[in-house]
Amino acid sequence: MPLEVLQRAAADMSDWHDADGRPSGMGVMEMSHRGKAFGSIVQHAQARLRSLLAVPEAFHILFMQGGGLAQNAIVPLNLCGPASGKPAVDFALTGSWSQKSWQEAAKYSQPHIAASAQETGFHHIPDPGSWQLSPGARYVHICSNETIHGVEFHTLPDLRALGSDAPLVVDFSSHVASRSVDWSRVGLAFAGAQKNLGPAGLTLVVVRDDLLHAALDTCPSAFTFKNIAANASLFNTPPTYGIYMAGLVFDWLEQQGGIAAMEARNIEKAALLYQAIDSSDLYFNPVEASCRSRMNVPFFLREPTLEAAFLQDAEQAGLLQLKGHKSVGGLRASIYNGMPLEGVQALVAFMRSFERTRA
Repeated sequence: MPLEVLQRAAADMSDWHDADGRPSGMGVMEMSHRGKAFGSIVQHAQARLRSLLAVPEAFHILFMQGGGLAQNAIVPLNLCGPASGKPAVDFALTGSWSQKSWQEAAKYSQPHIAASAQETGFHHIPDPGSWQLSPGARYVHICSNETIHGVEFHTLPDLRALGSDAPLVVDFSSHVASRSVDWSRVGLAFAGAQKNLGPAGLTLVVVRDDLLHAALDTCPSAFTFKNIAANASLFNTPPTYGIYMAGLVFDWLEQQGGIAAMEARNIEKAALLYQAIDSSDLYFNPVEASCRSRMNVPFFLREPTLEAAFLQDAEQAGLLQLKGHKSVGGLRASIYNGMPLEGVQALVAFMRSFERTRA
């Protein structure tokens, strides 16, 4: 989280002030989600995000709960009806998160693997031109940034150019607001907030209007996109404080120069770290350069016995949470929007020092 956002939230903790500086006499966590004060908060957050991400008017911005993992069920529940039977849904498997989505969708659809990079360890993204798409698939699902394996779609696939009329569903949880989005190629995108938008508990869904009418009859009313959209994300009590915090993050992003400026900053941060890895005799990253993530940089030591020492020395230097995911091991640096360039510079300096003195 950006420090400025945390400081603003702290100042408002017990007495939220509106855009004109008028006190409300209560904190956001005390407000009714039906009240005028919170209504202004949610409207501001939606409008600011629509402007930042250039979301067309044909799309609804929904604030929900359950995180990205719950959307693995909520999306097919909303897109695989209303007819009986399990329709086909296509998946491009590029890492752990797209795998989870594929597995969950089997409860509500006939999931088909259109492409997979599993045999190569999820170190690349299969060329969309090679994908085997199903005729009549309800949607095609991708995870546009895989946090564990460090793989990112730098360009979203154009399904129409591939001969498919299916909408593209994008899990962009871990790099939302880090770069621009080509909405002409997207039918629905969802994201847990806890990487780039705010605290855990809030989920963002951006869904095209024509996709609001295909829910399964068994889809719970509180998870039905049509209901959420018709009630401006207030069908049931939403994660109010998470929405408020996200609105502050959106304000901060605008103050930083918007998404274009943030994308340029993220490119600079990632390039600095990858250059340090690639120029080293100790560290390496196995992901193809064309699809390396700008948000999550996994790397490994050519001397694995040094890993514990690396983590211990890094913690003493104030560099935290660098241990890789348990499923793949190694090390991982997550350099989300809130991480300043100075943080990456400090990591690179430490890595070079460690290599000189320990390797």
